[in-house]
Amino acid sequence: MLYRIARSAIFQLDAEKAHDLAIENFSRFTGTPLELFYRQNLPERPVEVMGLTFKNPVGLAAGLDKNGECIDAFGEMGFGFVEVGTVTPRPQPGNDKPRLFRLIPAEGIINRFGFNNLGVDNLVENVKKAKFDGIIGINIGKNKDTPIEKGVEDYIICMEKVYQYAGYIAVNISSPNTPGLRSLQYGEALDDLLSQLKAKQAELAKQHDKYVPLALKIAPDLDDHEIQQVCDSLIRNNIDGVIGTNTTLDRSLVQGMEYCDEAGGLSGRPLQNKSTEVIRKMSEALNGAVPIIGVGGIDSAMAAREKMMAGSSLVQIYSGFIYHGPRLVKDIVNGI
Repeated sequence: MLYRIARSAIFQLDAEKAHDLAIENFSRFTGTPLELFYRQNLPERPVEVMGLTFKNPVGLAAGLDKNGECIDAFGEMGFGFVEVGTVTPRPQPGNDKPRLFRLIPAEGIINRFGFNNLGVDNLVENVKKAKFDGIIGINIGKNKDTPIEKGVEDYIICMEKVYQYAGYIAVNISSPNTPGLRSLQYGEALDDLLSQLKAKQAELAKQHDKYVPLALKIAPDLDDHEIQQVCDSLIRNNIDGVIGTNTTLDRSLVQGMEYCDEAGGLSGRPLQNKSTEVIRKMSEALNGAVPIIGVGGIDSAMAAREKMMAGSSLVQIYSGFIYHGPRLVKDIVNGI
């Protein structure tokens, strides 16, 4: 009820201003009595995935806390794990504003942020300060002005800098808002990327005496053949996990709604079934060889259960959190 009241006020603001205000306040409230507005005591539902023990299977998806400013606040809300980023080697402003739009009737969101972030060094400092006792995933990407053929260099720079501070590293090659990025999901380009990242992982594991799993985040807009190819590459390169899925370019379920024709990736309820179907197909192709983290339109305990029945070991929320607040975390943990 409290969040519903707050949401009605927040939704009067421009979407990105509301997002920035929320991040600012979560950061400011951490460690103060005002944490009571969002603190939740949840039962532990431990699950082991990628060799890591998660307090519960509900995580925050990348994109909400790009710079790792509010990790402890999200921990207080009961998340079993928090994925921060996407972060790039150098700071970048992202795409021109406006670049975030609510499709309220569909409980959807379109964004074309373009990896706006303060750079990997800033994020590392924030992660080092965090007191959260859950798993912190760090989502890495490439700078917009880095040529796609040199993209692997950006991923390796980020890997080297975040490795010792990350619970796992998520490799984002599926955002629709960085030109050419999704081309890395296909064929030899994907195999080349994954093989180089695995070689770097082995080197860093030896250097830091710590094995940090690598997960690949994929798009929902792949056909059956492309899904099979991605899964074959994941197995061939011994990737530790896969995150399905990122946002979609498909607008079929939101036609006629305000902002439906804005460029960018669509998330939230309109993505729910599409994402689940990709997860189901990946699960069949992977046959247990690589665990799946399910994300895309999860707005209830039932939606989370559907992702898990399709093959996910863990789930993440983003747009559902915007529309339903911290209570969604509690509902899912208690309902699965």
